[in-house]
Amino acid sequence: MPAARLDEALARLQAAARPDQLAAMARFGLTGDTRLGLAVPTLRALGREFRRDHPLALALWDTGIPDAQILASLVAEPARFTVAQMDQWVAGLQAWDVCDQACLNAFVKSPLAWAAIPRWAARETAFERRAGFSLLAVAAVHQKSRPDEDFLAMLPLIEAASGDDRNFVKKAVNWALRQIGKRSPMLREPALTLAEKLCLQEPRSARWIGHDARRELLRVAQAARENRL
Repeated sequence: MPAARLDEALARLQAAARPDQLAAMARFGLTGDTRLGLAVPTLRALGREFRRDHPLALALWDTGIPDAQILASLVAEPARFTVAQMDQWVAGLQAWDVCDQACLNAFVKSPLAWAAIPRWAARETAFERRAGFSLLAVAAVHQKSRPDEDFLAMLPLIEAASGDDRNFVKKAVNWALRQIGKRSPMLREPALTLAEKLCLQEPRSARWIGHDARRELLRVAQAARENRL
């Protein structure tokens, strides 16, 4: 990749920087010492402009700038990821939005995505573990052709991680459970059963996950019944 292309991308990011927004973003966990403060719509527009360019994506990610890493996820070519590249990206995560954008924009479209979920879900570092469950949540929505049985087999991962009370982990675990339950009528009941089980667990994080997921899945079930009337 010509160095000029990376320089151009970084210059465009710097030109759109919003340093006045950094304090407000930090209150929502959008952190990183080198963050530039770009809005997601701006990053998406830049992604469309630069188009898919995997070498550029790798170079952008290596800068460590959160905004550049989100742009990297938008220009990466998912089919060209290697296991080592995906693991490197996840190991360097420093903010939840970069994690979730990488899962949504890039990882979920990779043929390596499904195997990465249990691998990352077993990690100890918070954002690495979050990546496993964020990717599971995104896959439940976007991997339309994957059999429901594959997602059913992931419910034990959710139960096993429900005792992790780290905020960025438990929210991703909850997100994954809710998205699996909303994927299909076949998955709704086992997801709801797990949510109800977690409501009775001792770890506070498990109870929070269970109650929040149960509330949403019951609303979905009620709406489905009303639509059939």
